[in-house]
Amino acid sequence: MTQVSPYRSSLSIAALRVFIAAAAAVLGIGMQWLPGAGNAHFADEWLRDNFVRLHASDKAEQRVTVVDIDEASLAATGPWPWPRAQVAALLESLLSDYGARGVALDMVLPEPADAEGDARLASLAQHEPVVMAQAFDYVPRSVPLRVGALAGGIPASGSRAAVASGFIANHAGLRQARLTGNIGFVPDEDGVLRRLPIRTVFEGHEYPALSLALFDCCAANGNSGKSGKVSEPGGEAFSRIPFSRSWPAYTVVPAADIVNLRAPAAALSGRLVLVGSSALGLSDRVATPLSASTAGVMVHAAQLSALLDAQAGIAPSRWPGRWMAVIFSLLVSALAVYTFPRLSAVSNVALLGGASLAWLGLAYTISLHDAYFSASGPLLSNLFLLIVAVPFDWQVTQHESRQLLGTLRQYVAKSVVDELLRSKVKDPLAPVRREVTTLIADMEGYTGHVESLTMDEAAELTRDFLDCLTRPVLEMDGTLDKYTGDGLVAFWGAPLPIAEHADLALDAAQQIMLEVQRFSLARQQDGKPPVRVRIGIESGVAMAGDFGSSSRSIYTAVGDSVNTASRLQELARNFPHDIIVGQGTVTRAKRHRFSLLGEVMLRGKEKPSTLYALEMGCPTCVDGM
Repeated sequence: MTQVSPYRSSLSIAALRVFIAAAAAVLGIGMQWLPGAGNAHFADEWLRDNFVRLHASDKAEQRVTVVDIDEASLAATGPWPWPRAQVAALLESLLSDYGARGVALDMVLPEPADAEGDARLASLAQHEPVVMAQAFDYVPRSVPLRVGALAGGIPASGSRAAVASGFIANHAGLRQARLTGNIGFVPDEDGVLRRLPIRTVFEGHEYPALSLALFDCCAANGNSGKSGKVSEPGGEAFSRIPFSRSWPAYTVVPAADIVNLRAPAAALSGRLVLVGSSALGLSDRVATPLSASTAGVMVHAAQLSALLDAQAGIAPSRWPGRWMAVIFSLLVSALAVYTFPRLSAVSNVALLGGASLAWLGLAYTISLHDAYFSASGPLLSNLFLLIVAVPFDWQVTQHESRQLLGTLRQYVAKSVVDELLRSKVKDPLAPVRREVTTLIADMEGYTGHVESLTMDEAAELTRDFLDCLTRPVLEMDGTLDKYTGDGLVAFWGAPLPIAEHADLALDAAQQIMLEVQRFSLARQQDGKPPVRVRIGIESGVAMAGDFGSSSRSIYTAVGDSVNTASRLQELARNFPHDIIVGQGTVTRAKRHRFSLLGEVMLRGKEKPSTLYALEMGCPTCVDGM
């Protein structure tokens, strides 16, 4: 059976598989360090936002309280802006009446107002644990913002910090404030606030965020207002806010209850207090991963909680999330190289789906421990494999199937080809030792038949005779080895093992006899001489497989039983029987009967061989053993 050369060599296909898998891995790994942009960036943030919401704890935050200048407070005490004396009274009440450990004011007062109130605020800012706010701008502008008078700041330490282009600060009367904190921020491109500049550098000086300033000032083991001894999460210029607690976990007290001394003391005593506003009219609302709209002061509360958790040693430990994602991408890519050629396209899609689900579960856990790895990186790698690798292997499989079909169906029965495809044998034509039955047939006196014929007539006779031999072989699930001019060689038991290979070969021989008899009768009716077929059959162990060179090869069976079948076919001219069967076939046949012909010394044999003729309904016949 001749096999054509493959469309692509196995080596080139394997190299392409490795290249595709490597490209997928590089894509997933690159996401871990490339700056976020485009749809992949938003997919990554969408995933992390969902993780944040799922992780957010409802456990009450008992170290931080938010005093909210809400709509009800404005209705009760008057519209904004409040007199500075009223703001000062609010801060004084929090410190003296309620015993707050420290207070941060999440609002900037760029213009002076009533002198008495401004003087009280300036005194509080200089002598009490009060953190005043100022907002830095991070957007380059043709005319930089320069509003108010900056306060605080220390010489820049050289640590990673956000670089500001301008500022909006309090009026000059508050310039001597001992503690100041930055409330400026830059939302992501989708408008969601996920990061805060923990430290900001402006004109050679470094300024802490509002939450860090309050923490440094007033948390246990603080450093007396000298910002810089606490390491913020991640160490990035814009650090990702952990949002470890849901908003209901925070104690929020209306500002009116403080002014009227109606707030419960337990909600404020010994706590760090942030004063801000949720009133819509004050326009201090932002979108966060936890909600589409919340008061900006709550973001500072979330960052302050993270600093307190780190100080208490209860913050999640740091994991190398990026490297975990890299290893995952490499493992899936390596798995794809090994498994994709061995599985169906549906199985490969299911494998990628399972790997993606496994990564989502792992990424969910990692997100608590690493704020900067890309959760979507391995998913993007898997998507690339789904779009490129799965179709590639499907096409390779389809091509190999078509090639196998195109080659085998010329020589092998359809049922055998279908079974080969179902069994997904990687190399069905590789040489193997199998027990086979070989059938060799040719036309008796072929030369005498064709010597008086024209070329076309000889070709027609040969073609018609070979049709009589071929049809029964394929109908009985045989493998057509080769044509021998006026005959053929066929075998059963390879490329797929067949338990009843001997009986199937005998069935084919009987059918060949009937086909040739009908063909011969038709020739006689046309006034042409009859034809006779001679058949030799033997069974035994043989080496069956693809033998040959890279340019041309043949699928054949090689072994002693094959040689014996050839000798038996030659001996048929000396017997009145058309089908001569060897001992190996008689031993293995279950459904046929034979007549004993005797022993003959075959060419190339050291001992005589017992010969049989295939018969039907003969009283001297012997059953197949």
